[in-house]
Amino acid sequence: VFSTDRIIAMSFPSSGKQSFYRNPIEEVARFLDTKHADHYKVYNLCSEKGYDPKYFHYRVERIFIDDHNVPALRDMLKFTASVREWMSQDEKNIIAIHCKGGKGR
Repeated sequence: VFSTDRIIAMSFPSSGKQSFYRNPIEEVARFLDTKHADHYKVYNLCSEKGYDPKYFHYRVERIFIDDHNVPALRDMLKFTASVREWMSQDEKNIIAIHCKGGKGR
């Protein structure tokens, strides 16, 4: 996990067997709700899979980027505009961003 004051980069919030070696989705949700209640938004950059956004109170945005590939310019512009808008709404707002393993995108 990489973290700054307002940005958390992590691996995929997983369930089932994958939660043994990736972040368990329930634990990620509990952490974000405890430390940043109502002030976080999750960005899923994983094109391969998703999850139920209810875990994060439907504050999830998905940008489809293939693993170990460069994203399309339009997707990066969409992502940066969304982050800029979210972060400017409140100085307490943070983002949690992930792909699959937390390092490929």
